Amino acid sequence: MPHVVAEPCINCKYTDCVAVCPVGCFHEGINFVVIDPETCIDCGLCPPECPTDAIFADDDLPEKWSDYVEINAKYACDWPAIDAQKEPMPGADDAAKEDDKRNLLDPSPFAG
Repeated sequence: MPHVVAEPCINCKYTDCVAVCPVGCFHEGINFVVIDPETCIDCGLCPPECPTDAIFADDDLPEKWSDYVEINAKYACDWPAIDAQKEPMPGADDAAKEDDKRNLLDPSPFAG
């Protein structure tokens, strides 16, 4: 069962999770990261590292975020891999407190 990054990550992009991933399954967009379900080995190391509690085993994903299974799979194919921790986005601490951010998800790959 792969893990899934859900809505709380949008506009935060803390990458503590990336630093502990043993297989490099994370991919980076402009304001969000996703997990490649084909690469994830379900090791369980990333969820406790996420300061926004945005990472779930797909069986534990809250129903309101069920479409993030498909979002992770889609963008993992389109976005570049990220294998090292980076600074969070400016304003991440405030963004982490926001709800209903789905409309803010930028589908563009990170290019920087």
